[in-house]
Amino acid sequence: MYSLTLVVLASLVAAPALASKPDSVPDWVRTAAQQKLPQYSNETNAVVLLDDITYTVTPDGSAVEHQRKVIKILRPQGREEGIVGVPFDKDRKILSMHVWSIGPDGHEYAVKDNEMVEYGYPGQGNFFEDLKVRAASPPGRDPGGIVAYECEQRSSPYLTEKTWFFQDDIPRLNQSFTLELPPGFTHGTVWAHSKELPAVDLEHQRWRWEMKQVPAIDLDHVVLRPSELALAGRMTVHYAGPGITAPTEGSWQSIGEWYQNLSKDRLVATPEIAAKAKELAGDKTDFYDKTEAIAEFVQKQVRYFVVELGIGGHQPHYAGDIFRNRYGDCKDKATLLSSMLSTVGVHGTLVMVDSRRGVVDPDAPSIVGNHMIAAIEIPKGYTSSKLRSVVTTKNGRRYLIFDPTWEKTAFGQLEHNLQGGYGVLIEGSESQLIQFPVLSPELNSIRRTASFELQPDGSLKGAVTEKRFGDVSEHRRDLYLTGDAKEQTQFLDHVLGQDFTNFTVSDFKVQNAEALNKDFTTSYSISTDRFGKSMGPLLMVRPRVLGSENLYIDHKKRDNVPVNLDQTMLEQDDYSIQLPPGYAVDEIPDPIKLDLGFASYESTSSVKDNILHYTRTYTVREVTLPADKYPDVQKLAGIIAADEQRSAVLKKQ
Repeated sequence: MYSLTLVVLASLVAAPALASKPDSVPDWVRTAAQQKLPQYSNETNAVVLLDDITYTVTPDGSAVEHQRKVIKILRPQGREEGIVGVPFDKDRKILSMHVWSIGPDGHEYAVKDNEMVEYGYPGQGNFFEDLKVRAASPPGRDPGGIVAYECEQRSSPYLTEKTWFFQDDIPRLNQSFTLELPPGFTHGTVWAHSKELPAVDLEHQRWRWEMKQVPAIDLDHVVLRPSELALAGRMTVHYAGPGITAPTEGSWQSIGEWYQNLSKDRLVATPEIAAKAKELAGDKTDFYDKTEAIAEFVQKQVRYFVVELGIGGHQPHYAGDIFRNRYGDCKDKATLLSSMLSTVGVHGTLVMVDSRRGVVDPDAPSIVGNHMIAAIEIPKGYTSSKLRSVVTTKNGRRYLIFDPTWEKTAFGQLEHNLQGGYGVLIEGSESQLIQFPVLSPELNSIRRTASFELQPDGSLKGAVTEKRFGDVSEHRRDLYLTGDAKEQTQFLDHVLGQDFTNFTVSDFKVQNAEALNKDFTTSYSISTDRFGKSMGPLLMVRPRVLGSENLYIDHKKRDNVPVNLDQTMLEQDDYSIQLPPGYAVDEIPDPIKLDLGFASYESTSSVKDNILHYTRTYTVREVTLPADKYPDVQKLAGIIAADEQRSAVLKKQ
């Protein structure tokens, strides 16, 4: 949905403003526009003056959502906030939609129905969806201008929950959410990233939640930041009533039961699926070996392609269709994997997640999320060092968590952005929320070794070997498997250009690009001029010859935003530099050793037999830190940056 909306916004921004005829705007728009604004920062682009939503559930479970929204543009960069876009599909019909605006000069406009446009993108790229957007680009979207709209939609929800997202990247002055239920219905609420607010009982099965002056989640200039949705406040309402089958009751178990009912018939294996699974498993009897063969087939041989029509946004396609077509989205690939495994005596199931760590909140059961992966049950008593991303459930069952959509993550591991996050294990009455492990730094590693010879004129030549394993190898594996020679050369030039002003590379070799459970290895010879800097009888040389660890920081106040270190990691460098004849070491950098718990860094320089030897180890052990740890991150970044530029001093004898 978000991708389609961006397409629409981009299209409307590029288009001229609609030539709407002047008309009167409703009184509720004028009232909202006359409010006195708090003092906002100079970087605030726009503010939501009013956002009122009324969600009315009918006895048959369908719902009507009515929304009124008013936005004021504060800066030229806020013009996009005034573009109105309402998504719809065959299960969410727009009953009415009206758009108005008031220019900075006070001129009033009403957008006519024939001036609104509808956009969709079926068949483009990796998506085929029936989702569309009705959109308008009203005039007057300049600083001081007002944009308002009123919309009513009828929907047939797939489950009995509704989430109110009341915080985003611009501040909100006044907003409310009203729930209207039929007689005999009950409801409950869960809150994410916000304290719970009591509802105003409007009687007759009507409740209203109100909020004022909700601040923006502004991450534009925040480094090492989490996802906006991992911080933004939201409330999810769960409801149930007579005639409603399989209601979600505000628990992870009920959500899992709902989804299993939606997907269970899709996992049924066909004879073709069974035959392929048995062919892949062959005569393998080891659990890891046979599951790896099947998982890699789904991971590499089933193309990622999204076909979502109506409930298809939630429900996977039939496993037989996915297998025959050899394409599917994330939930399709997880479904096919579970189906294939079932034919060789291995139990697999689905896990609802979000690809952005922190979005799934353990205290707020809901289907908020954007991704689906697989959980493979491990036989009792089975152990293997290759099973790394393992979760044990409340009943003691162990599962290997694997994402068949992530094409460059080795079987047995889990991509870094999911580590430490949460997902809903779909196991019927035993469905539950599980937390994914944070994997050992050794499973995401960079190891460089090199031997060099330094000449009296400062030139340097040598041989380099670099081994990468885990997510840090993903981009390079993809480049050397699918990129052309020009792209590969440009990439290497860019990487080495960070440490050398001019250089020549020869004998470049790549190993294990496709073997995800082996080190992705590159080796090459390099020569460069003026690596050593002459200063009279002295020659300055950097022991850390190549390989920079750019830990980007700033010195701004953190404002309680957690620190996202992205991934655990181990980086090791081991370099030897043969010194030129007639030179001896006059000074070498002092050793560094810093351990902050969440990360550590150490480096040493030493000299033996006229060889300058440099080693360093950088380890990241945690992925998310509280905001008050940011000064420690700044300290770490400063020490790394300083160490990378330190020099040894050689003196001519």
